[in-house]
Amino acid sequence: MSETQKFRVAINRSGWNTALQRDARISIRTEPLDAERPQTLAVTFVAPQITTRGFQFSSDAEPLPCVRSKGSQKPSSRGPRAEHPRTRIAPPTDIVKLDDRLFYLLQPPLETLLDGADLSMPFQPFPYQLAGISFLFPRHTAVLADEMGLGKTMQAITAMRLLLHAGELRSILLVCPKPLVTNWQREFQLWAPEIPIATIEGDQVRREWQWKLPEAPVKIANYELLLRDRNLIADGESHFDLVVLDEAQRIKNRLSHSSQVVCSISRTRSWALTGTPVENSPDDLVGIFDFLSEGYLSPGMTPRRMRESTRDHILRRTKDQVLTDLPPKLYRDATLTLSPEQADTYAGAESDGVIRLNELGQSITIQHVFELVLRLKQICNFDPQTGQSAKLNRLEADLEEVASSGKKAIIFSQWVETLKQLSERLSRFNPVEYHGRVPSKRRDGLIQKFREDPDCHVILMSYGAGSVGLNLQFCEYVFLFDRWWNPAVEDQAINRAHRIGAAGPVTVTRFVSSATIEERIDQILTQKRELFEAILADADSPASVGLSQQEIFGLFELKVPGGRLDASADAA
Repeated sequence: MSETQKFRVAINRSGWNTALQRDARISIRTEPLDAERPQTLAVTFVAPQITTRGFQFSSDAEPLPCVRSKGSQKPSSRGPRAEHPRTRIAPPTDIVKLDDRLFYLLQPPLETLLDGADLSMPFQPFPYQLAGISFLFPRHTAVLADEMGLGKTMQAITAMRLLLHAGELRSILLVCPKPLVTNWQREFQLWAPEIPIATIEGDQVRREWQWKLPEAPVKIANYELLLRDRNLIADGESHFDLVVLDEAQRIKNRLSHSSQVVCSISRTRSWALTGTPVENSPDDLVGIFDFLSEGYLSPGMTPRRMRESTRDHILRRTKDQVLTDLPPKLYRDATLTLSPEQADTYAGAESDGVIRLNELGQSITIQHVFELVLRLKQICNFDPQTGQSAKLNRLEADLEEVASSGKKAIIFSQWVETLKQLSERLSRFNPVEYHGRVPSKRRDGLIQKFREDPDCHVILMSYGAGSVGLNLQFCEYVFLFDRWWNPAVEDQAINRAHRIGAAGPVTVTRFVSSATIEERIDQILTQKRELFEAILADADSPASVGLSQQEIFGLFELKVPGGRLDASADAA
């Protein structure tokens, strides 16, 4: 051993040195190395549990990004996800506190969060949807501006769900147009079934109670209702951790009553969902951002400066950009509540019709039941007295977005009279009609007009005339205003747009009126189709997927009289 060498080191007295009041000494000595090679010891390591503000993950939950083994992938009907990089949550640039940034940076990948038993998903989201969820999750101000049909609703609900479970949110207000309230209720039930929601509706006394309901962290209200209840939500006491505006272009006019009311709501976070953030001019975006952060944008800003200022707050994807992530067809089920006028007419017609069917006794036939079914389905389209239509209200909102993006849409109905009513009510979209009453010699000219006229955004078709022999692959949107008896006929109609050479993925919107004959028929057809797909996954759709006689009679809890069956009477 060499002799010890002593050094004196002068250190400025500050910080810990001042506190300790002692000198630092350095001692150096030399030791010879042992000639024997070091031994290797096996150490058993027990991986710890990982907890992050409300979420707990097992040791194999991958707290850091790495390659997951093939055997651990959850099967999915939407295709494998292993080809895509795992989705991390990145804090936005305006978050400067270290604690807040670390909270988001240390979150596990979204795939890990959503694969857990506590947050199971009915379907695996597409990679672009995961990117949208990770975009919303950390932001206090955000605009999700995906093109219609890409799943803005699902992305917003999933982000809200994660934040609620993490304890970051406790109260949420979702504002949407009245026709979309039912759709949001169904989507919450699908994507976040464990989260209680309260829909603000009813008379004033009931609404006052609903606004203060603590058991429901999510409250859903429509824009019109906010105007009536502005004193209840802007009373200086109500506060929401998050306010989400669906169809946020409704507040692009900063002087409108809707804009003033939503901007007066006390809140911590503000999200806006819209497929058309800019409809007429860049100033449309100013109104939306006044809700997100008042004064952040100003009228007259150049498009370039506006784009640079909002880059970190807006996420916009189109179908073309995420084409590789999309299936050939996207289905959207629009479940709507009848207007009050429709509901009254429907209830009376159904009650009288069922009484008449029961009075027929053993003389009842399938034609008698069909007549009542068709009558009720027509009321679901339009009230015969007032012309009110919940479906039309929703359809007009969707077509505004289709037309603003320069796209074209096909609308199918089984009744020519319904198509004529739609033609009158949708005149601003310059529609053309294509059905059995149109002479054959005119049909080619109508298709050419629809294809070439940039102002003609809609073609109105009957299932019979539009299901065979047409190539409309330049259309990206299909609306089934009313449903056919057999999904196979609907598939043929949809395939007019969805075929080889299509301009892009086709978004199919199927309208169904809740608590009506339409919903009962839809449930039966869905169950039968799922059963056939489960059994014959690789086979073509069977012809028997339509309604049988027993099922048609069963719509009104009737039995086929005397066991008589007419093989030709099943719904085709």
